[in-house]
Amino acid sequence: MANHSSALKRVRQTEKRRLRNRAAVGQMRTVIKKFRALVAEKKAEEARTLLPSVYAVIDTTRKKGVIHANAAARYKSRLTTVLSTLQEK
Repeated sequence: MANHSSALKRVRQTEKRRLRNRAAVGQMRTVIKKFRALVAEKKAEEARTLLPSVYAVIDTTRKKGVIHANAAARYKSRLTTVLSTLQEK
């Protein structure tokens, strides 16, 4: 355990950031799961209307610095690909 006051403060800050980051990632994953559930149920129209809000959550998570820019782009690309394959069928 930390002994110096600055180290104790750093522990408090790290814990606060960890909880904030986990909440952001959890929110992002929840929205992605809802989108994937719509795709699995073959509800293309509903999935298409949900996609912009999914993008917004991913972009917000990226802007907060929780995920890397390339990870955000990868999520968005894969979701778009899944939706486009559903619409083709």
